[in-house]
Amino acid sequence: MSWIRTDRPLVFGHRGGSRLAPENTLPAFDRAVAEGVDGLELDVRLSRDGDVVVCHDARLDRTCDVAGAIAGLSAADLSRVDAGYRFTAADGTHPFRGIGIGVPTLREVLGRHPAHPIIIEMKDDSSAMAEATIGVVREAGALGRVCLGSFSSGVLRQARRIAPGTASSASRQEVLHAILWSRLGWLPPFRRYRAFQVPEGRERLRVVTPRFVRAAHRAGVPVQVWIVDGADDMRRLLGWGVDGLITDRPDIAVKTVAEWIGGRARNACPTSPGTLSSG
Repeated sequence: MSWIRTDRPLVFGHRGGSRLAPENTLPAFDRAVAEGVDGLELDVRLSRDGDVVVCHDARLDRTCDVAGAIAGLSAADLSRVDAGYRFTAADGTHPFRGIGIGVPTLREVLGRHPAHPIIIEMKDDSSAMAEATIGVVREAGALGRVCLGSFSSGVLRQARRIAPGTASSASRQEVLHAILWSRLGWLPPFRRYRAFQVPEGRERLRVVTPRFVRAAHRAGVPVQVWIVDGADDMRRLLGWGVDGLITDRPDIAVKTVAEWIGGRARNACPTSPGTLSSG
């Protein structure tokens, strides 16, 4: 698994698919898989007892029924909070409240979906974060199907040192260097990353452009873009040649990619001899 370059664009459920179910929970990952995603994206932090748990924020306040820091609770405590409490459906209801959805561990997610590639965003910038994450992934036999990422260079550097054969995405600094090099049509000659998982743009910085995608492809590095939720944006990026969409709406993305692939196949098929066109 070369992380991941295929003959078709891939769809990754961002935090599982946080517009369809509570982010970074088992129901979100299950729903994304049911929608037909190719892979999953999630965030990890360390609990008080050093377990790797799946949560984006450093605190529980935004998503759960309780307040407090992830680092202040054990993995067992986190499994008992109501991680579906704040999710609001399109009709204004709260269908995931009070049904036993807690903060899962990375171990649970890897075991629950053993066939899916997973992008793991390490949120804690520490050696302990890198070591614990690699330990869980190795124990699950999943080193070949994960891609490690982080906004923090330190934890990413440590993870690469511990598991040099495991795929990682470009750090923020590496992306900036790649943008500069891509203006010349190439990527930096010495690279430790195997994929770009990037936004189309950030503040005033344009990251993904057709030129950037072409430069990445010359170097054999796939470009997977987040967070892409609208069908029009998906089609535009697919037209630029991006290799993956990381989305909160896997239902829309899976359908849009399938239609885009089908359209390309139809356009590539020459008219059969003897076939008459109408009009």
